[in-house]
Amino acid sequence: MQKTSYTYKLTEPQQKRLIELVRTGNYRPTEIPYTHIAADAENCRIALYTSGKCVIQGKGAHDWVTFVLEPLILESATLGYEEIHNPEVFQPHMGVDESGKGDFFGPLVIAAAFVNKPLAKAFDEKGVRDSKTVTSDKKAEEMARDIRKMLGDRYAIVTIGPRAYNRLYAKMRNVNNILAWGHARAIENLLEKVPDCPRAVSDQFGPKRQIEQALMKHGRSIDLVQRPKAESDPAVAAASILARAGFINALRKMGEQHDIDIPKGASDRVREAAGKLMEAHGPDILLDTVKCHFRTTDAVLEAAGHSRKDLGAEGQPVSKPFGKRK
Repeated sequence: MQKTSYTYKLTEPQQKRLIELVRTGNYRPTEIPYTHIAADAENCRIALYTSGKCVIQGKGAHDWVTFVLEPLILESATLGYEEIHNPEVFQPHMGVDESGKGDFFGPLVIAAAFVNKPLAKAFDEKGVRDSKTVTSDKKAEEMARDIRKMLGDRYAIVTIGPRAYNRLYAKMRNVNNILAWGHARAIENLLEKVPDCPRAVSDQFGPKRQIEQALMKHGRSIDLVQRPKAESDPAVAAASILARAGFINALRKMGEQHDIDIPKGASDRVREAAGKLMEAHGPDILLDTVKCHFRTTDAVLEAAGHSRKDLGAEGQPVSKPFGKRK
């Protein structure tokens, strides 16, 4: 089963070529907001957004990309040549990614997923991709269910709940140290299931030695690779979906437990929800529901007439920047 949706970021010259092609070719124009041009071809739709993003969707998308977009617009051949251009993504390895790092409420969830050649091809056919490009929580959870079925037991998930997260931050004083610890635990846990996995790939969030130092004896021999935009790797993409689904599920359960809608992120709605929880349960509830080092904690406490001292040692203030949020 081939993919039915493809997305490319086009340069200005490529955009001009595409616009000319669509205007002069056998295409049926259609209206889509925020596009330079949009049209229907045979069995697919092409939309070039003002951002430069080109989206091709439909059962004929694969053929249109192969026989039109690549030779005439991109002037390069990649589709169907992945094993030639990126052979390492088809070799056995695991990917690691996390979700919840930039969210005030809820846990930090780290997932590790194993991939070999058959799994990499299966993920590609299923459209497994970086969870940040999946806009629907429902879709992310559906994709996670499919990924778990394909992997069997060849994945691992580490969930660091708010109380444990706050204890770790009080001890480590740095989000990257917590990430390194969580990534190491996920790698170790997956190695117990796939002991001969030779390589682990993750996004670059800090010095590689942070994870290497956190690995136990079992994981010391694995080749650890950190690189920007690692979510393009099928194993990392699968891990990102698994982590996202785990985080969504944790927020849902938290909301059900406290009979309140728990929003993602760190917006005004988030501060409002935290204020309602404190009003019902007192400031200690923050230790069990939020990441207390966020500056949002100060705003929530101050609005309710409280301060950091009401949270004890685990509700420590932010003493220094804690890195890029995800």
